Amino acid sequence: MANRLAQEKSPYLLQHANNPVDWQPWDEAARAQAKAEDKPIFLSIGYATCHWCHVMAHESFEDPEVAALLNRDYVAIKVDREERPDLDGVYMAVCQTLTGRGGWPLSVWLTPEGKPFYAGTYFPKNTRQGMPGFIPVLTELSRRWKSPERVKMISASEQIIQALQSHGAPEPGQLGQTALGQAAAGLAGIYDPKHGGFGAAPKFPTPHHLTYLLRWHLRVPGGKALSMVQTTLDRMWRGGIFDQVGLGFHRYSVDAQWLVPHFEKMLYDQALMAMALCEAFQLTGEEGFAQAARQVFAYVLRDMTSPGGGFYSAEDADSEGEEGLFYVWTPDQVADVLGPELGGLFCRAYNVTDQGNFEHGRSIPHLTSSLEELAGDEGLEPGDLAAKLNEAREGLFAAREKRVHPLKDDKIIASWNGLMIAALAIGARALNQPSYLEAAERAAEFIEAELRDGNGRLARRWREGHLAGQGYLDDYAFYLWGLIELHQSGLETRHLERALDLAELTHRLFEDADKGGYFYTPAGGEDLIFRDKEIYDGALPSGNSAMALNLLRLGRLVGSVELEERAEGVFKAFAGLVEGQPMAYTHLMNALDFSLSPGQEVVVVGKRGDERTEALITRALEGFAPHRVVLFKDAGADGARVGALAPYAVEMEQVGSGATAFVCTGHACQSPVNDPADMVLE
Repeated sequence: MANRLAQEKSPYLLQHANNPVDWQPWDEAARAQAKAEDKPIFLSIGYATCHWCHVMAHESFEDPEVAALLNRDYVAIKVDREERPDLDGVYMAVCQTLTGRGGWPLSVWLTPEGKPFYAGTYFPKNTRQGMPGFIPVLTELSRRWKSPERVKMISASEQIIQALQSHGAPEPGQLGQTALGQAAAGLAGIYDPKHGGFGAAPKFPTPHHLTYLLRWHLRVPGGKALSMVQTTLDRMWRGGIFDQVGLGFHRYSVDAQWLVPHFEKMLYDQALMAMALCEAFQLTGEEGFAQAARQVFAYVLRDMTSPGGGFYSAEDADSEGEEGLFYVWTPDQVADVLGPELGGLFCRAYNVTDQGNFEHGRSIPHLTSSLEELAGDEGLEPGDLAAKLNEAREGLFAAREKRVHPLKDDKIIASWNGLMIAALAIGARALNQPSYLEAAERAAEFIEAELRDGNGRLARRWREGHLAGQGYLDDYAFYLWGLIELHQSGLETRHLERALDLAELTHRLFEDADKGGYFYTPAGGEDLIFRDKEIYDGALPSGNSAMALNLLRLGRLVGSVELEERAEGVFKAFAGLVEGQPMAYTHLMNALDFSLSPGQEVVVVGKRGDERTEALITRALEGFAPHRVVLFKDAGADGARVGALAPYAVEMEQVGSGATAFVCTGHACQSPVNDPADMVLE
């Protein structure tokens, strides 16, 4: 018989709807039951494409013996971390405080009032290999709860909460050039010169490390920053972390050489990696980076885009009960699809061998040689080899489509869609591909229609017409990022208007008026054991880092000192924490780099569609220019809309022979020009 999760829309919660555990969602009814029955809460947090969540589910949550214990002694609550990142963040902090580590599945034991007293991640059903078993832990904690020891447990939970509430309030300060240099030096210190990437296994993409190093290269061109980015992107694109048959990046690599991935695919990784690839292409002109970015976009537009234009969240690592099975090959399987000649070529190029490089003699396709090297080995011209390998990949992809697919988590999350909108908009101008801008526009209209209410507030998630959760800081910050990139690529005034309105709403809902920066949860939201502020740029940039850069770019676009001062407030609020290890905050370093750069503002005045106007716009948007912002003002009546947003542009009108560009650098303006060749850009 199904439990209460059967009424939910989250794919993760629905995975557990038929467990023998009497799961409930996180709501007042579940917490009221815990109080009424005087039972502790067992809180399990995970997500639909989490491999170890599946393992614990099969081992314990589908087990009648475990279910009997949970149902008798606890109120069991399931939470999808992607729908409730606020809960996940709070209780992950608890787990890390108690155990020194975290991850998913996250398992936390709470009082009926939501106060934590014990936590961990994955528990095997029974004790093994030094890991405490789930059954013994459930049994012992229940015994203590029913005994006089409960007083100590509650006292310990109060101490945990007090520690968390007092933690994370860094001393304010001032960040400057020193932090930028320390961040670059820190990354260089953990860089892997052989395989690219940073640190030891497991290795994560962390694209904001790369985008920061590109900006550092502009400051210090003679250093190693650019080569670190080039090597890392190249090795990742050629490695097993990239799906060589179906395209797109997997979550992370379990080894140092990017060979064996954790096979799940997340939307946010595609977005952030595409941004890094596009920027690397803009800076270097290396076609390989452009090709890789196009492949990421091809995967997202083919497999991760809803009919309405929003983007799905993720694809699982597992199929048919095995991680990676969908993605791996044997030489015989390849030959069965492609025949011996083309199949043999593919296997030699992509290292598919009889011995295999993964479980059960299967191989993860990956490249260890460049196209030119492979062509030389095969006695082919590089162009001919590329055509053959493309034919092979297409054939294998068609065959792979007939396999049992991993689960697609088809919920649409506001923040991750914001990142994908930003990536596509960047891709549109970097790769001169209007279809990417069209896809980004569709996704933005989906968010406006489906995930924003009449007051402009964002919901966290949409699925099958159903909304869940209030929007959090990253939902607002990342969608705002997307709107800014939409404006910068298409130069449509409506996106700037939306961005400015959303920036004001975000400030109103999330500002910490006392200590600066922005809270993760909005004012008036659910009371949790503490109200967190995030700044660490981990798998994703933090909402505060994104807001700092958003506010700076908007401030420069419309000439608003107030917006820039709000960004400076973020730097000051977290300076005491950030200056200890700036490389842990690389997207914030992107914002700081923008703040400390002379900057460049370009205003083009003309009529869209006019040849001279379009030539000036093309010139204004070209190249890798992370410190430049571009504004378009219509030469007709519609120009008043831009003037209302950016008063400094009111007096800017066409000069001389028509369409005109106004270029200002470092707070000093050049003479207006009509010829793109006369624009002095940095």
